[in-house]
Amino acid sequence: MSSSIRPLVVTVPTAELAGDLAPLPDGVEVLVWSVEGPAPRDEIDLVVPPYMKMADVLTHLAGVRVGLVQGQSIGYEGVADLLPSGMRFANATTVHETSTAELAVALTLAAQRRLDRFAVDTAAGVWSPVFADSLADRRVLLLGYGGIGKAVAARLRPFEVELTAVASRARDEDGMAVHAVDGLPDLLPQAEIVIVTLPGGEATRHIVDDAFLSALPDGALIVNVGRGPLVDTDALVRHVERGRIRAALDVTDPEPLPEGHPLWGKPGVLISPHVGGASSAMRPRIARLVRRQIEHLLAGEEPENVVIR
Repeated sequence: MSSSIRPLVVTVPTAELAGDLAPLPDGVEVLVWSVEGPAPRDEIDLVVPPYMKMADVLTHLAGVRVGLVQGQSIGYEGVADLLPSGMRFANATTVHETSTAELAVALTLAAQRRLDRFAVDTAAGVWSPVFADSLADRRVLLLGYGGIGKAVAARLRPFEVELTAVASRARDEDGMAVHAVDGLPDLLPQAEIVIVTLPGGEATRHIVDDAFLSALPDGALIVNVGRGPLVDTDALVRHVERGRIRAALDVTDPEPLPEGHPLWGKPGVLISPHVGGASSAMRPRIARLVRRQIEHLLAGEEPENVVIR
C-alpha cells in the first residue's frame, strides 16, 4: 500500500511573485490567491497577503488552517487585532530597508537642495537659481536605529554629515554610539536635520511633538519615513506655518493626507505618498524572504521575523 506526503502549500497574491520564487524544492505547491474569496485549500502552510492591503483581507483567513502568514511590510501595528487567533505572523524585515533608506536620503537631499521648488519651476518653464543648504556638514539626528535606521546611516556616511543615532536604549553598535531616547532634550538643539525611522505603535506615538519641535533650531528639517503618527501633525503644522521647521514626509497622519489639509502647498513641506518600500528593490527581496521561509518550513525550522505567535 503506497502512501503520499502532502506538499507544502504556499499562496502568493500575484503570478509575478509566484514566478519570482522559482525554482523551488520538490514538494512545494505554489498557488496564486489574493486572500479574497474562497481559500484554495483548507490547510495552507504559508500565506502571503497582498502588499499594503492586509487590513482588507486578513479576516478572510478565518476557517483556514494556516501555518504562517508572511506580511510584505515591516510595520505590523493593528495586525494582531485582525489576524484570526492561533496564526503566526511574520513581518518583512530585510525587504524594505534598502528602498526606504534610499527615499529617506532622497527626501533629505530634495528638501536641502530645493529640488521640490525646481520641479515646480520646470513645469512652469521658469529659470530661478537659489543658493541652497547642503547636506554635507549638517548635523543629522537619526531617530531609530533598527534595520531602516542602519541602512539610512550607511547611505549618509559618504555625504560628510555629523551623524547622531538615537534609539530606545543606549549602546555601541557597528561602530556607532547610539544614544538613548531620554537624551533627546540635550541632542535636539544641535540637530539641523532629524530623520525618523521608528516603528509605529502607542510607545512611539507623537514622539515628535510640540516640545520636540520647539527644541530644534530654526530652519531644522524633519524627514519621516517611519509611520505618520510618530509626528504630532497639528504641532508640525503650527511650526511650519511660523517658518520655524521644514518637513519632508513619506508618511502622514492622517493618511492619505486629505484634500485641503494645511500641510498641502506649504513652503518648506515636501510630501511623497507612502512609497518608501514601493520600488523595484522590493520584488527580488520579498521573493528571497519567501523562499527562505519555505526552506525553514520544509526543514522544520522556526521561520524568520515572527512577530505574532
